[in-house]
Amino acid sequence: MSDVPNDPARPHQAAAETDAVAPPASHSWKSPWRRNQEAHEGSNHASTPPAPPDAVPAGREEGPALQASDGAIHVHRHVDVVAQHIDELILETRTRDLLEGDAQDRVTLLQQPFIRNDHWTELWAQALHPGAGALRQPVLIVVAPRAFGSTTLSLRLLAEHTPDHVPLIKLDADWSSPSRGRLPLERDHAYQLDLKHPANDVLSADFLDALSKHAESLRGARSHLVLSVAEDLWRDHRLGERSGIHVLRLRQAPDALALIEAHLNANGYSRLTGVLRSSAQAQASVRGLNAVSAARAARTVVEAWQEHLHLEQQPRRPAAGKTAEPFTLPQRIEAALTDWRGELDSRFGESTAQYNSGSGSLTLEDRCLLVALAVWQSSPMPQVTRSASTLQESIESSPGVGALSQVRGAFSSRGLRRRIIDVGADVNNQDLVVFDRPAYGRAVLEYVWDNYDVMRDPLIAWLVGTAADASTEDRAVQVLTELTLRHGTVEYLDRLGKITSGVRPDVLGTVMDNAVRDEHVGRLAWSMLYRWAGGRSAYAAVVIEVCRRILQEPDVTASATKMAMVRLRRVTQSSDDPDTRRSVLTVFQELAGQPEVKRRLVAEVRSWQQDKGSARSGGLAFMALTFLNDNGMPWLMTPSASDIDTVRAVHDLLKDPDTTTEIIPRLTAWIRACADDPELYPQLRDQLLPALRGHNMFQAGASLMQELQGLSTTEGASVADDFYHHLVDVRLRSVFPPPGDAA
Repeated sequence: MSDVPNDPARPHQAAAETDAVAPPASHSWKSPWRRNQEAHEGSNHASTPPAPPDAVPAGREEGPALQASDGAIHVHRHVDVVAQHIDELILETRTRDLLEGDAQDRVTLLQQPFIRNDHWTELWAQALHPGAGALRQPVLIVVAPRAFGSTTLSLRLLAEHTPDHVPLIKLDADWSSPSRGRLPLERDHAYQLDLKHPANDVLSADFLDALSKHAESLRGARSHLVLSVAEDLWRDHRLGERSGIHVLRLRQAPDALALIEAHLNANGYSRLTGVLRSSAQAQASVRGLNAVSAARAARTVVEAWQEHLHLEQQPRRPAAGKTAEPFTLPQRIEAALTDWRGELDSRFGESTAQYNSGSGSLTLEDRCLLVALAVWQSSPMPQVTRSASTLQESIESSPGVGALSQVRGAFSSRGLRRRIIDVGADVNNQDLVVFDRPAYGRAVLEYVWDNYDVMRDPLIAWLVGTAADASTEDRAVQVLTELTLRHGTVEYLDRLGKITSGVRPDVLGTVMDNAVRDEHVGRLAWSMLYRWAGGRSAYAAVVIEVCRRILQEPDVTASATKMAMVRLRRVTQSSDDPDTRRSVLTVFQELAGQPEVKRRLVAEVRSWQQDKGSARSGGLAFMALTFLNDNGMPWLMTPSASDIDTVRAVHDLLKDPDTTTEIIPRLTAWIRACADDPELYPQLRDQLLPALRGHNMFQAGASLMQELQGLSTTEGASVADDFYHHLVDVRLRSVFPPPGDAA
């Protein structure tokens, strides 16, 4: 588990380029754990090495310790003494630092929507050996503008032009700068890696030189690596092709309409493609969209159809004002796909102080009303007016805006019902505002965000303040999430955190939970969580909550588990707050039974005991593992936990006053659970006794024996007295009486 900083704000740190290699961890709209993941940016036989020598020649120093497994040789000491013809070396000294990723299902990749225009077909041919059908070089770099579909192109190339038995691994670049030493290398593997972080993924000539050497290692292992690089990161004139590296320049996105239709057909909505084809207005709205926007437009079409079905099943409610005929399905799809900029330019036109029936431009109060309707849609009238008033108050109280008389301003304006009708909504006889225009509402919010920079902070603060709860069903949380996924830059996430963490960390946690699962914003969201984990305590609760939600997923990937655990470790190291420590321990404890989390906790304890990790996080990981049992015996006391020096860990925690009070109740629980078993109790006692002996351990032992008062074995003997007689020398018993006796 790497603790390499992934902070978009910090300068790049040079990382040692090594040849260390190790196997990575082993995995549309329907991804089980990445709820918001799109279909990849708009989707679009190892030979057996010879056995090591059995003996070391006389006069030579001891050679490396070799262990053969699965056709590989694991080297634990000096590699330079290995001769013969060993084909594959797995250097286990750096496995904690290697990038991890998720295995991709080749069949699923080949079934995903994929559109190739002439430009894509040309690049496709350039990537392959003429007539051979295999990739031209071990390393392929696809340079493209953001959201043009480079990830889809990369994965599709690997899926179609690598052997079926080769695992496809999509790596997560959880690093502070590109480094060859972080790239995994395994025989017969295909890796794909996105490099799109504006700070952490900036390429250098030195990295490409090292990558060229890595390409030779990939060639020898019959493996491939495809990098999808954002065009703005490929800005150095020294960047270009090198030995073993082939560079493709992707300059066109696939046809948007064809891509939308492919998405609809692939997900079972082929009947909607006919509706789309029959509308010239809808086709004009999607013309020129990039791959990511086209994929989102396909989902918008489906959402419009679902809204249409829902409203058809609802009884018609007569309204008091003007009432338009319900939208047909084609009209609803057209409305959902349009950007409404012409109408919104009129409504947010010249500055007006009072309503003018001859002008479409809205007053400040009506603009606030329209934004409130954009969020809440059809809602009770009091809720809409309160929300609009709150937004207006937030704007008027912002720095640089003169205070107004709220009573005078409100009473001198038009009545609320008239204003609601003027901004395009309606009011029925039950005072329910009817604003069934979700696509128009999204367009309003995006228009305000894009055109009024000074409105961004008040808008975020208002959405956070009006959220009734932190659930994903809350409209304010939904809109805040949509804004985050659309504008999730480093600056935006930093602004979101500063505004939200101190007032509604629960809302921020929900939004960031959705952000880290998004294919396009997720990398930046993870980076921001890393920065927050090392910052002020107000962010700690947010980081812990997001990581807890990620780790709770039953099918969480190894890569996501690693990133969550790294950030929990960083929170633990950075905070002296006891509540933060307890919160992290609770997360570890709740999830210690999950195999992947358990493996990470064990690695954390081992790192601590090897003086390579933090005593804080290592101690918490050990504490979490104390809650696991194996056939009545504490798991840590069984042979299954042989990787951990349990006696040493217990000893270290007992001698530290800050952790003594935490470990003693766990030891007491262990002993209590085994006290009535005549075989397990002596075994557990004898294993614990060495941990209770040594310098400065008297107080800890006395505290433990005090906790054991009243507990008896199956023979009726006092457990506290039993520990006393094993721990206290007979010559000292007159000075240190048994627990419970009078001094």
